[in-house]
Amino acid sequence: MPRLTVKERLSNLRKAAIFMISIGPEAAAQIYKHLSEQDIEKLSGEIARLENVAASELSNVNDEFHNMILAQQYISAGGLNYAQDILVTALGEKKAMEIIKRVQMTLEVKGFSVLEDVDVTQLLAFLQKEHPQTIALVLSQLTPIQAANVLAELSPNIQIDVMHRIARMERVTPETLNAVEKVLESHIDFTQATSKFGGVKPAAEILNMVGQRFEKNILSGISKEDAELAGEIKNLMFVFEDMIKLDDRSIQKVLKEVDNKELAMALKACSNELKDKILRNMSKRASEMIQEEIEYMGPVRLREVETVQQHVVDIIRRLEEEGEIYVSAGSEEDTLV
Repeated sequence: MPRLTVKERLSNLRKAAIFMISIGPEAAAQIYKHLSEQDIEKLSGEIARLENVAASELSNVNDEFHNMILAQQYISAGGLNYAQDILVTALGEKKAMEIIKRVQMTLEVKGFSVLEDVDVTQLLAFLQKEHPQTIALVLSQLTPIQAANVLAELSPNIQIDVMHRIARMERVTPETLNAVEKVLESHIDFTQATSKFGGVKPAAEILNMVGQRFEKNILSGISKEDAELAGEIKNLMFVFEDMIKLDDRSIQKVLKEVDNKELAMALKACSNELKDKILRNMSKRASEMIQEEIEYMGPVRLREVETVQQHVVDIIRRLEEEGEIYVSAGSEEDTLV
């Protein structure tokens, strides 16, 4: 998919907002039902920011929407070339190519969303017969919890191989996507551009959900081949804000290892919920001192705060490895009782 500039993205968001207003609240509400929460939030914000919309701008937006709908209908009826011929005849070459380009962008591959509703048992039966690269490609496009459930059922060696491949995956060629498409026997419409798949963050999200029982073995296996990569994954698996998941006893043990000045700086950039939970696990006097430290600290660079927060995370990971605290992995069944 061609990458949009910031200007183009903002322009498209404004167009969407104008169109939603023009069709009225009832029709707009029906469209909202098909959007993600993130898209709804962005679109609603843009609608709220709209003030004076010129009649010409409103007309242009509605014309563009109408033309794109026609183009999609022409493509469905006779393919891209058929649609292009009709639009060139009706609107001229320049305008037609602009519309065709936009429609092509809306037809890009959306990952393997068609697999989101597939039963994990069926998906596992399919993937167990495939090459680790194919498994990695598919898992990188599932939700972390779904991917974790599949990963947990694979053999230890395959788990390590697959996670290593996911973490190292960046761009996937059209040929590879086409090969996977055939294997999946699906009708996914892949574009001719390389697509972003996998990476360290998706690998960390999956391991976060798979649970400690598998996590340590997989990370250990990856570390033998690429210690730096294993470290990158591990750093993303538990971030400072995740301290909210720790029980009070674990937080108290962590706080014993953290200098008060460092803690105050770490709390400069976190949610109020986490800050309140940490302060509740301190004595009244210590809590007051930390709050005073934060108040009198003044502005600090975000990267300095993040460095201190990472130091706290390192302490948490060390205490976890030593068995001093328990870090919930989200989907792990072996919870404390």
